[in-house]
Formats: sequence, structure tokens, C-alpha cells
Amino acid sequence: MAEELTTRLDETCGVVRREAGWTADDKPRVGVVLGSGLGAFGDTLDDMKTIPFGDLPHFATTTVHGHSGRLCLGSLGGHRVAVLQGRAHVYEGHEMERVVYGVRMLARLGCPFVVLTNAAGGVRNTFNPGTLMLISDHINLMGRNPLVGPNHEALGPRFPDLSRAYDPWMNEQAREAAASSALRLEEGVYAAMLGPSYETPAEIRMLRGLGADAVGMSTVPEVIALRHAGVRVAAISCITNLAAGMSVNPLSHAEVAETAKRVETQFIELLGNWIQRIGAHP
Repeated sequence: MAEELTTRLDETCGVVRREAGWTADDKPRVGVVLGSGLGAFGDTLDDMKTIPFGDLPHFATTTVHGHSGRLCLGSLGGHRVAVLQGRAHVYEGHEMERVVYGVRMLARLGCPFVVLTNAAGGVRNTFNPGTLMLISDHINLMGRNPLVGPNHEALGPRFPDLSRAYDPWMNEQAREAAASSALRLEEGVYAAMLGPSYETPAEIRMLRGLGADAVGMSTVPEVIALRHAGVRVAAISCITNLAAGMSVNPLSHAEVAETAKRVETQFIELLGNWIQRIGAHP
């Protein structure tokens, strides 16, 4: 089974390298995953080539509005970058191994750094829609873990350490990138729920009591899979709505997309500056 997974990953990576015109020694410096409504950043790459998820063998496609479902290959500030415009989610009916296949592909391509992004609901009382939050830690309440089952020794150890899941150096680069652009960047804990229904007000009170600042339905499985593979990881949430019970308005995916569009310019500036700083690391 482990051999089958690495064989599939190598087949996918082979297609990516062929489409990009890369040799076996060419490796992306930074990998990026773009969440709901945040895909516009992928279109800013230089010398970009795109591959629809459906053209990548063994790759899961996405059915969620706001996820373009493309792999964008290009450069930023002279650094080779691989960007997933969208992701697969467990709530779409995918098995966990399929959900993390995209980031495992980034790791297999040789990315030493991966930046994850998502749209999230604000749990902290002081957050407003449009807030950008650097993730400092997470709480996994999905009831799932991508490492359950036989361990894939070729990918990583049986029991990976998550005490520093979100790389301190990468987070410091995010703070510096935000400061250089005069952008406010909050920090907090992200809670992952299974979805696809939004949480109840009682669940949000529970999450706040547990120490969560934002809540969403993604990212955590990818962080676990990447850390298992020894890849350095950081993540940022765009707070696109206030969580249940914090607003008189009903929750909707349309609000998520609308808020993400409103902060698109700031988000692209921050992410671009951040990735260039990471790419320049010796």
C-alpha cells in the first residue's frame, strides 16, 4: 500500500515536470495552497503554466465554488513556485488520503516550504470580516487524521511531532512582510471541523472556550501530512465571516466569497511579499 502511494505520487510528479519543462533536479522553492475565494494570487506568477487538477493522475478534483482546481507553476521574485488553486475537502466525500494528496505531491516535488491559506469564520470577539490571521497553532476536531492506517515510511515517521507544526521562522517572515506593507496581521489558533454545515452557536462557544480564534473545514490535514513529510509549514486565514451566534445575518458561502474578494488586493500583496522572503532563505 505504501509503495502504491509513492508510485502514484511519482506518476503525478512526472506529469507535472513534463508539463512544466522541468528536469528531475528542478524543484519548486515554495508550495502554496489557496483556499475559498483566494485563488487570484495564483494568476500573479511570472512565466506561468497551468494544469487542471483533472489532468493530473490520481488527483482529486474539487466541487466547491471559489476553488479553480488548477496547479499553477511559475516564479515569483525569481523563485520557482507551485500553487494549488483550490483543494479537496473531506466533506466533499473524499477519503483523507485524497484530501492530502495535493500537498504530498508538493512535498514529493521537493518543496522545502509550503504556505497554506483558507477562508475561516471568526471566533474571537474582536475579529471582523476581512481580518487576516496568521495561524499559530490548531485544534483538530474533524475526527480524522491523514496518518491513520499503515505508516508510509518513505514519506515520514510513524509518530511525527507537531509541537511546532507552524514554523516559527516562516511566521516571523509573515510578520515582517505585513509590516513592510503596513498591513495588520492578527495571530491565533485555528479549529478544524468536518463540515459542510456551519457550526452552531453552542459549538462556537465551545470552540472559544477551548482557545480557538477561527474555525474552518480544511488546512489541518494538510499541515499534518506536510509535517509528517518533514516540510516546513505556515498558514494564514482570511476571516470571511463572523461565526454562528456572533452576527444577526445567516451564514452563507456567498459571504465568504464576497469578503475574500474585498480583501484580495491586500491578501495578494501580503502573500507575495511573504513568499519572496521565504524563497530567499539560503
